[in-house]
Amino acid sequence: MTQWLFPPAETPSLPIVGRAERFPVRRILCVGQNYAAHAREMGADGRAPPFFFSKPADALVTDGRDPAYPSATENLHHEIELVCAIGEGAQIVGWAVGCDLTRRDLQAAAKAAGKPWDAAKGFDQSAPCGPLTLGPGPEPEAEIALSVNGEGRQRGRLSDMIWNPDEVLEAAGRLWRLAPGDLIFTGTPEGVGPLAPGDRVEATIAGLEPLRFEVRP
Repeated sequence: MTQWLFPPAETPSLPIVGRAERFPVRRILCVGQNYAAHAREMGADGRAPPFFFSKPADALVTDGRDPAYPSATENLHHEIELVCAIGEGAQIVGWAVGCDLTRRDLQAAAKAAGKPWDAAKGFDQSAPCGPLTLGPGPEPEAEIALSVNGEGRQRGRLSDMIWNPDEVLEAAGRLWRLAPGDLIFTGTPEGVGPLAPGDRVEATIAGLEPLRFEVRP
C-alpha cells in the first residue's frame, strides 16, 4: 500500500448532465487562435496549423463556483470556448462550455519577449467550465456567445472555427498520447475583452448547459 508524505490532491472533475458519475480530468489542452476573426484581432491571419498551450487540471472551476480575480494582472480577459472531453480510444465523448481566462498583459509581455505563456494562461482558477453533456456534439451552426453583466461581448458560430473539433483532435494526437480524462478547449471567437471583480459572466453554446459565474475580488 502506497504511503504518502501528505494526502494527495483531489482529482479535478466535471459534473455530467443527467448522470451521478463525474468525469475525472487528467489534463487540459487549449487551441490558440482557432477562429479567423479572433486570430485577426490578436494580430494573426490565415489557416496556420493549430498550436496548443495547456492549463493544469486543477485550474478548473466547476459546479457553479466563482473564480477569483487573479494576482499579478491588471487586464484579465474572457474567452468562451467549446470544450471536448476525451474518453476511451482517444475519442470525443462529451462537450461543455468553458471560459479560458487570460492575464492579457502578461501574455503580451511574454509574446514580446519570446517567452512561454504559462503565467498568462495556466494560473489558478483560470478554466471555469460548465457541466459535461455526453454524446454527439452541437451542430456546426450552433451559436456560441458570451455576455458580461448582460452586455453581449462575444458571438459567433462553431462553424467559424478554422479547425473543427475532429481536426483539432487529430492534431493534438500527433503531439500527445491522448487518454481518457483529457479536455481540449477549442478556441474562442472574436470579442475577447476585460473582466473586473464583480462582473457577471454568462457563456452559452446552443445545445449545451450554460456556464455562469461572477468574478470574485
